[in-house]
Amino acid sequence: MYKLSIPLLQFKNLPHLYARLTNSAMLKKTALFLVVILLPLFPLTTFAWGVTGHRIVAEIASRHLTPQARKAVTAILGRQSMAMVANWPDFIKSDTTHKYDHTSSWHYLDFPPNSTRQQFDDHMHTQTDENLYIETQALIKKLKDPATSKTDKQFALTFLIHMIGDMHQPLHVGHADDQGGNKISVTWFDKPTNLHRVWDEHLIEFQQLSYTEYTQALDTASVTEIRQLQSGTISDWMFESNQLSDKIYKLTKPDSKLSYRYNYWFLKDMNEQLLKGGLRLAALLNGIYK
Repeated sequence: MYKLSIPLLQFKNLPHLYARLTNSAMLKKTALFLVVILLPLFPLTTFAWGVTGHRIVAEIASRHLTPQARKAVTAILGRQSMAMVANWPDFIKSDTTHKYDHTSSWHYLDFPPNSTRQQFDDHMHTQTDENLYIETQALIKKLKDPATSKTDKQFALTFLIHMIGDMHQPLHVGHADDQGGNKISVTWFDKPTNLHRVWDEHLIEFQQLSYTEYTQALDTASVTEIRQLQSGTISDWMFESNQLSDKIYKLTKPDSKLSYRYNYWFLKDMNEQLLKGGLRLAALLNGIYK
């Protein structure tokens, strides 16, 4: 089975490493140099929704599974919760064996600015390379296939949990020329960052809630509202996210200084995307495991 962790130095081990190295006076300066240099490198990779956002989506989904789906998910993941495996497809981007390099394009699909629905569909269906839309369909097919091994099902389920979160982060269906906002420099409360990272992490972390607290706050929709949010197809959901990305681009110019007002503008949109992602992930899994 796939181990849903990465063979990298964990943050919690850094102090112990430093203590061991500094037992030798000759290594003290080297150890200090390594800790100072290496520690800032870990958060440089941009992840959709960040750790907290993906866990929120997965936790919401786990609360809306049918008994059949819950049993199937538990059989695949074992004691690991959906929330705890949700970030593995991002963590493996740091795998030095390059075993998972081919999955990097699964996390997004770029579109021309201000696409109409017809232009959106035409563009999406003419893409032949591995991408968010194509691979989501492939993962669902693999999970439905009784012949799929448990190992492959674990891989597919983990990626599906993550990628439904990805498609509800609007800049993962944004524009190619700026790499989904990664090339748009802004400041967040006077700290340099980029637009993509604002949506991955800064907006969510600004709420100062754990993923379980955030889930509790968001997961309040009525049965009727849930059915409405779960309706539509994967392409419908991606188009919604794409339309929101156009709104974000329009209201966020390069070198913008973002803070309280930006949170006021977009908090409702972000919360809706997180809720939709969780409820729609549940709907997909309930459909797979009827």
